[in-house]
Amino acid sequence: MKLLSRGLIVFGAFFGMWLLLAQVNFVSFFGVESIKTNTENKIGDLIWEQIEKAEDVIYDEEIIDKLDSLLLPLCKENYITRDSLKVHVVEKDEVNAFALPDGHLVVYTGLILDCKNEQALLGVLGHEIAHIENNHVMKKLSKEIGFSVLLSMTGANAQIIKEVLHSLSSSAYDRSLEKEADMQSVNYMLNAEIDPRPFADFMYELSLDNDLHKYTYWVSTHPESEDRAKYILNSLKGKKIKSKAILSQESWEDFKQKIKDNH
Repeated sequence: MKLLSRGLIVFGAFFGMWLLLAQVNFVSFFGVESIKTNTENKIGDLIWEQIEKAEDVIYDEEIIDKLDSLLLPLCKENYITRDSLKVHVVEKDEVNAFALPDGHLVVYTGLILDCKNEQALLGVLGHEIAHIENNHVMKKLSKEIGFSVLLSMTGANAQIIKEVLHSLSSSAYDRSLEKEADMQSVNYMLNAEIDPRPFADFMYELSLDNDLHKYTYWVSTHPESEDRAKYILNSLKGKKIKSKAILSQESWEDFKQKIKDNH
């Protein structure tokens, strides 16, 4: 009987301790989340500083404000804090946009000029914002470069920064993450009453015209663009798509002309 009682006491103590430990957030307790956040902030700033030194960054207020006017409805209707995104426009012919750690979003002028309409552009930007919101950026870097290496970036280590930038700007995420970002971008657009079909058309057209578009990095580094266009369009079948323009066609063309004039 005593043996049974002791066993019950030990079991009760073990169970009580297990319940207590289950309530502890070890990630917060040991500061792991803080380390990750600080590392992400540092890496994002280091890479952007490198880009800013090497590339022609556009600071024209009219161009920045026009791009911001396009992004605001997408953010507002999807409860994304606009100020959490650090959007940069870089003068470069490549049809490309990519996300960096800490909410940096780099948009090349080549992408804007190659988009026939605002919906196509917002589809691409929504895709990159989804990568940011879902923490895909750090997942990709941790997998391809290693979190321990990222933690070692205490200064402007040119070689590591170059490797990180190459990984983010010219190679695709895992297929599952790409699809997740595609579909989240579509949902962002539907919530903001922006037609996602031109986003699918954009990918499809560029995948067909790769010989003519030698700078279409955003599509060439994202595999199976035609299939992605198809599953986006299939997901929209039977849905009532509300669509309202953010910019008038004239304002959209003026935006692109302003970028050309700035070239």
